[in-house]
Amino acid sequence: MSIQRWDPMREFERLHDEVDRLFRMSAPARTMTQESCAVAVDILENAEEVVLRAEVPGVKPGDVTVRVEDNVLTVEGEKKLPDAEAKDAYLRIERFYGKFQRSFSLPHYVDSGRISAEHRDGILTLRLPKRAETKPRTIEIKAG
Repeated sequence: MSIQRWDPMREFERLHDEVDRLFRMSAPARTMTQESCAVAVDILENAEEVVLRAEVPGVKPGDVTVRVEDNVLTVEGEKKLPDAEAKDAYLRIERFYGKFQRSFSLPHYVDSGRISAEHRDGILTLRLPKRAETKPRTIEIKAG
């Protein structure tokens, strides 16, 4: 038996492998909950607006709600099992179904009254225009 130095990275990798193994052995059917589901979101910003793109594949526009309250933007909805009556007939369900919710604090420069939303090809795009008074502007200097 040889003595080995303790390597925290090796221990981390061992724990990671064990967690992976446990998830592979998990129950065949699973649903997502508000606590466990995080809808993937890309956020980008340009001079005119902030654009938020959320992946919501398989979710109909009527099953998604976007609201602003107390300067917090919330996207919530539900991805329904296509054949809910035959749930017991499924041998394995790997895609997530159920309710989801994401919330974002809005920056002070977003005009929350002009936010628009579009749903196309499983992507929910939210456009958050910037307030005119917060956009950079150039001040003309007059010769005196």
